[in-house]
Amino acid sequence: MVLFLFWSWFLQGPFQHYNVDRKGLALDGYDPVSYFQKEGPKEGLEDFEVREGYLRYLFVSESNRDLFIANPEAYRPAYGGWCAYAMGVNGDKVKIDPETFTILDGKLYLFYNFRGNNTLTTWKEDEVRLQVEANKYWSEIISAK
Repeated sequence: MVLFLFWSWFLQGPFQHYNVDRKGLALDGYDPVSYFQKEGPKEGLEDFEVREGYLRYLFVSESNRDLFIANPEAYRPAYGGWCAYAMGVNGDKVKIDPETFTILDGKLYLFYNFRGNNTLTTWKEDEVRLQVEANKYWSEIISAK
């Protein structure tokens, strides 16, 4: 019963729209700060974890964890970690490949890339319009009660 109440709170709480697994893990365990570093995205370690309610981020190092803690908004992915292309087309929450991404205006955008369908490629063809539409859809999603 306690687990059900906690899960209900999470689903109605501030991170209810984020792309996480059943244990609250975001970005399939990838370190959000690593996307902004020269080496590119890396899987984080349980030793360096940050929790925001039920939402969990893992980091490759203490320094990456501290960078995130100092400014989480700078490192959280756009659209709760859902596919930016799908969000821009019709506001759908579609899974992502954590290694298919772009950084645009200092923000991390993630994309679906499975079965020969890399939506990052399509996103790049109409990035400005898709970003405007995705921002609109995401705003509607997070403001809905």
